[in-house]
Amino acid sequence: MNQHDFCDAVEAALATLGSAERRAPMQAYMKQRFAFLGVQTPQRRAATMPLIRAIRAPEPAWLLDTATALWQRTEREYQYVAVDLLARHHGQLRLADVPALLTLARDKSWWDSVDGLAGVIGDVVRAARSDDLRAQRVMDAALEHADFWLRRIAMLHQLGWRADTDVERLFGYARQLAPEAEFFIRKAIGWALRDFARHDPAAVRGFVAQMGEALSPLSRREAMKHIG
Repeated sequence: MNQHDFCDAVEAALATLGSAERRAPMQAYMKQRFAFLGVQTPQRRAATMPLIRAIRAPEPAWLLDTATALWQRTEREYQYVAVDLLARHHGQLRLADVPALLTLARDKSWWDSVDGLAGVIGDVVRAARSDDLRAQRVMDAALEHADFWLRRIAMLHQLGWRADTDVERLFGYARQLAPEAEFFIRKAIGWALRDFARHDPAAVRGFVAQMGEALSPLSRREAMKHIG
């Protein structure tokens, strides 16, 4: 199936599911930044995941072009389908594809799309790191980017890595970003630390204590949420 046929099939699958009654609160939740069809996540996935699963071993170029085509559509649900597509087939993507994913993240940026792509990027980088310990340098570069959404992705890319976490990078990124006042950066620091605390609470507790007031109250609160 070519990308245009896939996108048309997604549109057809969602066409009858939209609801004006749901649309208004969904748009309000996203602060009126995006138009919505009014399709909630369970219904959207029930309608589109069969299409996504039916794609067999897609080429990276097909995945990226199709995700981009979905991204260009007006309603936010299409960006969510794009993230679902990339997440389902992330094993087909390689480290060389990360810059294209980061470019996608910079378009129509908000926490919902950015965090979904952070998960995809994290999966790609983690797989690449098993063969090349230098793989995370692409995240080092993102940490220095002028766009704070890319810095958020760098901070979050190790979510769920547990024993595979590069602890030096995790704490180093948190230390570097700590002075920033941006809410979404402070929240990301706390989220990343809280996630790693499920694996090594003592390390996170020690880091937070060491940082002291250098970490924002939000970051500290999020980091220590489940470990006291």
